Amino acid sequence: MASESFAYSAQVLRETDRDRYLATLALPAEARDGVTALLAFNADVAAIRERVTGPAPGEIRLQWWNDALSGDGHGAVRQNPLADALLDTLDRYALPPGTLQRLIGARRFDLYDDPMPDLESFEGYAGETAATLLQLSAMILNDGLAVEHGDAAGHLGVAQAMVGHLRAFGHVSAQGRIMLPWSILAANGVREGEIFTATDSEGLHAALSQVADLAKEHLAKARPAIAALQPKLRPAFAILPVVEAQLLHWVRNGETPFSLPRDDADWRKIARITWWTLRNR
Repeated sequence: MASESFAYSAQVLRETDRDRYLATLALPAEARDGVTALLAFNADVAAIRERVTGPAPGEIRLQWWNDALSGDGHGAVRQNPLADALLDTLDRYALPPGTLQRLIGARRFDLYDDPMPDLESFEGYAGETAATLLQLSAMILNDGLAVEHGDAAGHLGVAQAMVGHLRAFGHVSAQGRIMLPWSILAANGVREGEIFTATDSEGLHAALSQVADLAKEHLAKARPAIAALQPKLRPAFAILPVVEAQLLHWVRNGETPFSLPRDDADWRKIARITWWTLRNR
């Protein structure tokens, strides 16, 4: 079943997390299935809030994944092709399941409407989600061996999460949620009611611009950290040029934070990823 499960994982990733799917095209063929399985698992977990009617069924779904990683009911679990591909990847590369269980724990925050309290909490959330995926992807490229320095994954993961939530600000706020640090918003005089009614203000622009500046700082730290890695590990971070371009688009067109942000066509993203990969061999 494994080959069919990996093919299904690629289909899920292509349909639900297009940017990460395009970044996998830069990976060596022998590692692509494993990284794709990892990212498809994340896409499934990240979309749980959108598919359930409330926190309780979301918790049940997250617990199902947690049990799957714990080894409970593996025979039945492997009937799920995403789980089958993920468990095969964990076995093949001896990846630590506890790391993915911490990702699941972080994703519980998504199920509720509590605002992200502060920058430290946001960076912790990004570290357990986006940065974890980058770190484990690098381990797959390293044949399952630990990658000692986590600066590349840490900084790029936080930047990726910040840019993603800047771009998704209108969509997320329409759900009654605040995923960017509330402390930054509140310090600029932004009120929850203004966010949930899509009310623009100078304070909101100032707050979001501060988040964009923080994302720039993390990207600036990620670049030399990635360059310091062994060349064979760098393709794990091929999402970098896509994130950089999205941040630049947002900064240039950030006058309407509640609107759908501009994005590049797939062919342009592939070109960015390909050019970056060639330069970082």
